[in-house]
Amino acid sequence: MITVVREVRSSPDAVLAILADGWTYAAWVVGASRIREVDAAWPAPRARIGHSVGLWPAVLDDETVVERWVPDRGIELLARAWPAGEARIRIEVAPRGDGCVVRMEEDAVSGPGRWIPRPLRAAALTTRNRETLARLALLAERRSSS
Repeated sequence: MITVVREVRSSPDAVLAILADGWTYAAWVVGASRIREVDAAWPAPRARIGHSVGLWPAVLDDETVVERWVPDRGIELLARAWPAGEARIRIEVAPRGDGCVVRMEEDAVSGPGRWIPRPLRAAALTTRNRETLARLALLAERRSSS
């Protein structure tokens, strides 16, 4: 798993509320361009988000599935983005001082993404997930200040 960590100036509850709202997924996940549907059970295990990836007009429809949800700690997802493949993602949120720390782990688990040499995959995922956590932090910090 490739890991990125970020300190966030909001409560853990603000971050977890965003993770629990499937409709916000495209606002913080780099590469997700739109949300088509969110299961009513989201973020319960096996609940799905129908999303699109890519830039218009070259968008592909796929989905992300919850593998595990711990309401006071975080979420584990299986994100599909074929033809690139599938990735397993774990996001953990822990209190720290007046804010929290968000830890995101991700790696390809199937498809062509798995064939990319680990150093190149790590470089790409680290860059992408730093921006993903920056977006998540902005949303959570805005929510906390409201």
